Amino acid sequence: MAGVLVILEQRDGVLKKVSYEVVTAARSLADRLGTGVDAIAIGPMALDATGATRFGADEVVILADDHARLYQPHLYVRAVLERAKTKDYGIVLLSATALGKDLGPRLAARLGCPLAADVTDVGADDGIVVSRPVYAGKAVCRLKVVAPRCVISIRPNSVTPVEQSRTATLQHAVLGLDSEGPVARTASMKAPAEAKLDVAEASIVVSGGRGLKEPANFKLLEDLAQALGPAAVGASRAVVDAGWRVHGDQVGQTGKTVSPSLYFAIGISGAIQHLAGMRTAKVIVAINKDKDAPIFKVADYGIVGDLFEIVPRLTEEIKKVRAGA
Repeated sequence: MAGVLVILEQRDGVLKKVSYEVVTAARSLADRLGTGVDAIAIGPMALDATGATRFGADEVVILADDHARLYQPHLYVRAVLERAKTKDYGIVLLSATALGKDLGPRLAARLGCPLAADVTDVGADDGIVVSRPVYAGKAVCRLKVVAPRCVISIRPNSVTPVEQSRTATLQHAVLGLDSEGPVARTASMKAPAEAKLDVAEASIVVSGGRGLKEPANFKLLEDLAQALGPAAVGASRAVVDAGWRVHGDQVGQTGKTVSPSLYFAIGISGAIQHLAGMRTAKVIVAINKDKDAPIFKVADYGIVGDLFEIVPRLTEEIKKVRAGA
């Protein structure tokens, strides 16, 4: 069976957690197929990708160029295609982050193969079989890949990274720019004034909706998130549209899709648009004064009551438990 190639993702020269998730998935898949796992990392000269070897990669190739500090589509596509020529990879795995959602279709088109996007499970059963939520998370679609090669992007937080160190080969190379240059290039990335955890990458997300009544009351959720920590604060579309929170905090069909280990839906009724973005969370806790709110249909735990009384008390109890741990 042809090997598995993993595309690692970095930020400021450090591998992101989603890279370890994808390597873990690749290792599990490769073991079932009886093949190996190679990983490729593209970034600045100071890029350190050795961590990928702890999660099951047999070979890690670091392609460094300070022009690749930020994601440059033309550099990534060219680098992966050149790497693909060296071995007959049957599967290319990457994360379904903003980068992966842009890079995956480009690679599939250039490789002339199908793309299985935003999957939550990948396995082998007489071929490659993937699963992904459909119809706003109401159903799970299982697809069998029949093509000899495919590109697969995995939804962040769908796989728990598992360390399984191997004696891996580590290669370094300098990635040169095209002489003619690309049509477009990423020039800069503007980070928020206050650095905070991205809801799409967090293992715990505390989201709020119109039930909070006004933007100042999101302080209750921020306190809860800090007590749970590390946790991210999310929001429903209604409060983002109202200007209470920035769009980057929005969870839902027109916002970000999240799959955390623990998701709090506080003061959120549970419209289908919101459920589409968080239904795959492993554990869902809902707090709402309306006992008939749709959110309770998908929640693992539900509390019917006044969030302004429940959330502060919950925060204090969590602080007590953590203080005694």
